[in-house]
Amino acid sequence: MNTKITRKDVFREIKNYFFIIIGLAFFAFGWSAFLIPYGVAGGGVAGAASIIYFANNSIPVGLTTFLMNAVLIAIAWRILGVKFCVNSLICTFILSGFFSIFQTYIKEPLVDDMFMSVIIGSSLSAFGVGMSINWGGNTGGIDIIALMVGKYRNISYGRVSLAANLLIVGCSYFIFQDIQRLVYSFVVLFVSIIVSDLVIDGYRQTYQFMVFSRKNDEIAKQINTKLHRGASFLRGYGSFKHQDSDVLLIVAHKTDKSDITRIIKDIDPEAFITITKTASVFGKNFDNIKI
Repeated sequence: MNTKITRKDVFREIKNYFFIIIGLAFFAFGWSAFLIPYGVAGGGVAGAASIIYFANNSIPVGLTTFLMNAVLIAIAWRILGVKFCVNSLICTFILSGFFSIFQTYIKEPLVDDMFMSVIIGSSLSAFGVGMSINWGGNTGGIDIIALMVGKYRNISYGRVSLAANLLIVGCSYFIFQDIQRLVYSFVVLFVSIIVSDLVIDGYRQTYQFMVFSRKNDEIAKQINTKLHRGASFLRGYGSFKHQDSDVLLIVAHKTDKSDITRIIKDIDPEAFITITKTASVFGKNFDNIKI
């Protein structure tokens, strides 16, 4: 199995992390400049870290975010794999750094109107999450918990994530005992869900690739080797040239879509490709049937 790292692979990883860093910067800026100054919490580990900060006004959000994610990553190390956990740890370190920087220099909200600040802050942070996930990053926290639960229980990612976020937002009431702030915290949660879904086009969105190429064997090998994904060969017959041909069928998650497209383009720029969204995919490495 050829696992040699090429210069193209290195530049690709650099580009991925460049956009991941930008996404994490948006996420931290949205919280630090618009939500935290108004004492509004939200979901995820950032929301829990904000609540702790509001309670004592001394422990920085960046430090708490890093410590909470580090504990979750340590627990998930064997369950979710080394690659995922190392990537999560790198993203957590970067995110915590941005929180520390922004909280040091931003002491007052950038927008005077609280409602507009909540909308802008939650939208920016959700946009950052979506960008980070699209390029292979993540913000840890609830993602790690949901993936661990889904590994051993027939409970969907969405249900675990929603339940955990509602619990975190609900806890913010006991700090302020202010209904208005609680309502705004729920606004943060739901705006974040809507915007992040728009950006990442559905967290568990899957795609079906149909590849028509004379180099399908090489394309399949690269997908097997680099992405550890499977592919199937179908027998086709061209009506124009009246020749038999192999059609490569690939089903993959949203996070693998750009990598698969790049592999095909690198090997055969003239390949004919169709990419369609799938409503549901059940089986190994995908969803379980829950009916």
